[in-house]
Amino acid sequence: MFDRIYVCHTFYHVYVACLKEFYIADGGKASLVLSKMSNKFGNMVERAKKSDIFEEVFEYDEKEDTFFPELKELKTDSGNIAANMIKRMKFCRKFGKLQEKYIPVDFRKYKDIYVFCDSDPIGYYLNYKKIRYHAVEDGLDCIRYYDTARYDNRGHFKIKAFIASLGLIHIQNGYGRYCIDMEVNNISVLPYPCKKYVELPRKMLTDRLTSQEKEKMLELFVDDIKGLRDKLFKEKDGKTLLVLSEPLCDLETRERIFRDIIDAYGNIDGRDAVVMIKQHPRDYLDYTKAFPDSIVLDRSFPMEMLNFIEGLSFDRLVSVYTVVDSIGFVKEKLYLGDDFMDKYEAPEIHRQNEAITD
Repeated sequence: MFDRIYVCHTFYHVYVACLKEFYIADGGKASLVLSKMSNKFGNMVERAKKSDIFEEVFEYDEKEDTFFPELKELKTDSGNIAANMIKRMKFCRKFGKLQEKYIPVDFRKYKDIYVFCDSDPIGYYLNYKKIRYHAVEDGLDCIRYYDTARYDNRGHFKIKAFIASLGLIHIQNGYGRYCIDMEVNNISVLPYPCKKYVELPRKMLTDRLTSQEKEKMLELFVDDIKGLRDKLFKEKDGKTLLVLSEPLCDLETRERIFRDIIDAYGNIDGRDAVVMIKQHPRDYLDYTKAFPDSIVLDRSFPMEMLNFIEGLSFDRLVSVYTVVDSIGFVKEKLYLGDDFMDKYEAPEIHRQNEAITD
């Protein structure tokens, strides 16, 4: 029996997995699973295998439901609540079973399984196999801004949550029968309660990091640390603006969004700022081409890594939806949110929490 295994879908998930390992204080005994479904981990896979933070590293060719044509009929609306629920029960079981051939490791050999984003296929698999696991929030305080469990199951949520508690269907973020608990950063900011929420503040985990642990994480996440530092300290004089990119809308609209942000916030105290764009890992807009006057930081590491760069400071940071509470190297933080996005797409697309009624 092995101690722990983490199933990660993003660079941020790996970042939190590292923080947890250092907190547990016996790093090297845990395994790491990197899903290839929604994120390209690239060279980080080999760096993770060489790092002593994790004992073993596995890649997971996780498959979305659309990969299996036999599931399509089970997702078709029957026009009847009872019939839809029966279909959903069949879907959850069949989806979990179909996922089995792609699972890279025997999860039953681990004492503790930590799953980031158990709304993904891995959640259905564990539910199908009746394997107990710990869920971990997808992003910092993300449920505060988008409660995916309640939004995806709006309309008779309590009934659906009860059926999930029996193991007949799967609902993410602490509502599944085989989910032991749901780890979040801050319970107090979450609008809806869940009896399985447990709090582990990320700040507590980062504040206790040693310089050696920070360096290990930089070596894991950053392919060229010297190159990154050279970019960050290229402009030592003048005002600086850091813009966090995100995979918003279509590429054309996305470029317009970030051009508008730079136009609106790129002047600080009457001076044009040096603009740096931290590209989101799932954002494939060519920012170097679209914004030739800006310094573009690679997408292959989470923005939190910048906290570990000694002497780094920005005058202003702007984010649309990325929660920036964990960033400590800026003087002014601006979170734009729904009101800003209303100008670029229909409000109902991004105002998910307002659609939750039960």
